[in-house]
Amino acid sequence: MEPLRALFHSLLASLRDLLPIILVIAVFQFLVLDQPLPNFQSILAGLVLVVFGLTLFVFGLEMGLFPIGESMAQAFARKGSVFWLVLFAFCLGFGTTIAEPALTAVADEAAEVAAEGGMIINGLDSMEEYALGLRLSVALSVGVAIVLGVVRILKGWPIHVIIIGGYAIIVVLTIFAPQSIIGVAYDSGGVTTSTITVPLVTALGVGLASSIKGRNPMIDGFGLIAFASLLPIMFVMLYGMWVAG
Repeated sequence: MEPLRALFHSLLASLRDLLPIILVIAVFQFLVLDQPLPNFQSILAGLVLVVFGLTLFVFGLEMGLFPIGESMAQAFARKGSVFWLVLFAFCLGFGTTIAEPALTAVADEAAEVAAEGGMIINGLDSMEEYALGLRLSVALSVGVAIVLGVVRILKGWPIHVIIIGGYAIIVVLTIFAPQSIIGVAYDSGGVTTSTITVPLVTALGVGLASSIKGRNPMIDGFGLIAFASLLPIMFVMLYGMWVAG
């Protein structure tokens, strides 16, 4: 009974979270545009699926991904092997990002636009190679970013110094990077922080900070997502400079 009760509360929470979006659409559709909704039954069915899908996703995070991320981080901390912890952090960042649907969509779109704009050969093989290069660049950068975040937790480095230094490097790279890659690079920093990457990486940081003496999970456990948004911008601009060169 307890799991069913938790699932019901999660369903109500999802409905509550989606209610503002529903109200905004309804107000603008009926009061501003003054038009009935087209395909009302399909939209209603889709809304119901969204509510149930979001409920199951959040419930799955709380039941599976968050606990396993925290438990693995704590196990690595108890094991005392920095090498395996760092390797796990890199593989986690790389693996979750390369599987990110949003990244795949952005990379494919960027490859198509680059081919149409004459920046790469307008052919299927060239477009696939360009998109794969983008995805690998972003995945590699997120792996490095999670490693940097783990080392920061271990060493107790202040996060603001790293963030300020990182964005200073981005500003310099923006000056030299091809104009055609800058927008893609900045967007790449956002698509990495999506449905697959965020839960596991957040759980890793909190679990690791909770296991290390002298670390505060609230202060030291968070911040890995910031690195995962920062480094892809650098790596994609470097990738664009390499392709252009």
